[in-house]
Amino acid sequence: MQKQQGFTLIELVVVIIILGILAVTAAPKFINLQGDARVSALNGLKASIQGANTLVYSKAALAGKEKSASETVDINGTTATTDDVSTVYGYLSSTGTNFTRALEISAQVLTADVTTGNVTSTGDWAIFVGTTNVKFWQNGAPSTCFFSYTPATSTAVPVFSAIPAATSC
Repeated sequence: MQKQQGFTLIELVVVIIILGILAVTAAPKFINLQGDARVSALNGLKASIQGANTLVYSKAALAGKEKSASETVDINGTTATTDDVSTVYGYLSSTGTNFTRALEISAQVLTADVTTGNVTSTGDWAIFVGTTNVKFWQNGAPSTCFFSYTPATSTAVPVFSAIPAATSC
C-alpha cells in the first residue's frame, strides 16, 4: 500500500494565485451588467419605434396622408380616438402620447429635460419632448443613458441618435 499525501503548501499557493488572476481579469466583464442591460433595453425601444413608424407610415400612405405636415392616423382601425396618433409627413410626430399609444408602453412624459442624476418615472420609461426632438430614458437610468428621436421633415425621414455606450449607462 502506498501512503497518501495531500497537496504541498507551494501547490496550494500557486492555485490560489491562479484563481486570483482569473478573478481579476473576469470581474470587470461582469461588473457592468446593468449598463449592458440598459443599452439592450434602449436598443429594443428604438427598434420598436422604428417598427411602429413603419406601420404608421403605411397606414398614412393608404389613407393618402403621408405628404401632409400634420395629420391624424387611426392605428387600430376603430372609431375611437384613443388609438389615434398624430403624424408629420406620415411618421409619428413628437408627442409623448403618440409613443405610448403606438408602442403600448408604460411611460411618463416629463416636463423638464433631465441633465444630471438618475431619471425617475412613474412608468417603465421616461419621455421628454423638446423643441426639436424627443428623449427616451429607462426608469432609474442615469441622465446620460438615453437616445433621441427627431421627427420627419418634408425632406427627411425621422432620425434616431446613437445609443450610448454601456459605460455611460
